[in-house]
Amino acid sequence: MKVANAPLSYGAFEMTVGTEFPVPHPRLVLEAMVAAGYEGTELGPPGYLGDEDLRGLTMVGGFIQIPFTDPDASFTELHATLDRFGDHRHARPVLCDAGGPERIANPGRGGEDPSLALDDAGWRRLIDGIERAADTIRERDFEPVFHHHTSTYVESVAEIEKLLEYTDVDLLLDCAHLVVAGGDPVQAISDWGERIQAIHIKDVRLDVLQAVKAARADTLTAWRSGLFCALGQGNVDLAGFCRGVEAIGYDGWVVVEQDRVLASAADFAFAQHDQIANRHWLRDNAGW
Repeated sequence: MKVANAPLSYGAFEMTVGTEFPVPHPRLVLEAMVAAGYEGTELGPPGYLGDEDLRGLTMVGGFIQIPFTDPDASFTELHATLDRFGDHRHARPVLCDAGGPERIANPGRGGEDPSLALDDAGWRRLIDGIERAADTIRERDFEPVFHHHTSTYVESVAEIEKLLEYTDVDLLLDCAHLVVAGGDPVQAISDWGERIQAIHIKDVRLDVLQAVKAARADTLTAWRSGLFCALGQGNVDLAGFCRGVEAIGYDGWVVVEQDRVLASAADFAFAQHDQIANRHWLRDNAGW
């Protein structure tokens, strides 16, 4: 299995780049990935890596978050990501909904609170937006996947299944985001195997999730609280998940992620430590 990482594991993602939070230089992130033994990387937020040399890492994908329920949503970042892919024809554009204020304020509640769900008109707008983005991507000879995600309108198992029913865009399965939404990643592999074309592997602490929910905390607070932890330190059935991935004959990239917000520049060392540990965990427990 080919194993990659992503800049957000080192504190560089949509919630941190361009904010008051410390964000490491791309050169440091890429060098840390190489030193930890990863073979590939995702791009991180549009523009983050710029023209930085990838130091031998394969470009495996790029995350593009779009408010798909807005019919006037801009595809500027989508085009920028495709431009950065260049000749990396096997890189995957990773589409993700941007959610809305009520979902962002209620991480993990998408499958619990019907008032947070889209109505039929909202779903029609969402599906139309995803289809337009997919057409744009395919016109440039790439093939998209869709990332279900905490605090978006495609979060719960039911929402993911609706997406798969009404679009032909295949799925990026993220085992930890599914657990946050109340889903079972092992069952998901069995149910959606033919539509899974990309994998994010990460772990999550359910005690932190419950504390976040009890406090009615928002998504940024959840991330800052250490919701996502090093592999093997949380509550995801990672061994079962890895077996399931192999059972369906998946042979694409597995991207290790650990969404984290650095409190200070010194926290970069902790991020490096965790990503080394994550790479060792996969070798020792999955043989990847």
